[in-house]
Amino acid sequence: MTVIRPNFRNGFYAGLLVAIMAGVYVLHLWKPEQQVELHSVHLLHAIERRDADAIGEFIDVNYQDQWQHDRTLLLERLRAALRYTRNLHLEPHEPIVVPVSGDCEWQARITVAGEQNEVVTLIANRINPLKEPFLLQWRKQSWKPWDWKLIHASNEALELPAEGWLE
Repeated sequence: MTVIRPNFRNGFYAGLLVAIMAGVYVLHLWKPEQQVELHSVHLLHAIERRDADAIGEFIDVNYQDQWQHDRTLLLERLRAALRYTRNLHLEPHEPIVVPVSGDCEWQARITVAGEQNEVVTLIANRINPLKEPFLLQWRKQSWKPWDWKLIHASNEALELPAEGWLE
C-alpha cells in the first residue's frame, strides 16, 4: 500500500485542483443564460413571498410591458393583488432562455396555485389556461455578470384590463 505523504507539492496541487474546480463552477454560474434563469426563478419566488422590495430589485427603472405598465404601475398593482393571496405558488413549465442581441429572454408557461380565495381563483383562472408562454426580457446592467434587470414582460394570449388586474 502506497501512502501519500503530505508535503508542499501535494498541498499545492490539491489547492490548484480545488481552485480550478471553483473557477469552472463560477464561469458556469456567471453565463448569461444561467444568470437569467436564476433571476427569473428568484423573481417568481419573490412574488410568491409577496416581497415588494425584492420584486422591485429585479425590475429595471425603464421597464415597460405589453399591457402598458411601467415599473411604478406594475409594483403598485402587484402590491394590491398580492395583498389578498396566501401560500401563492408559481410553477414555471419547460423554461428556456434565449440570448437575443445582448439581452436574454426567459420563456415558460406558468401555472398559479395557492390558498383558495376570490383573488387567487381570479388570477389562476386567467393564467393557468394560457397555452402561450410568458416572455421575460432581461438586460445586463453593468460589467458584473450577475447584474441583470427585467426590462419587458409579455404573453400574447393574456389580456389585462387597462383599469387594473382585479376588475
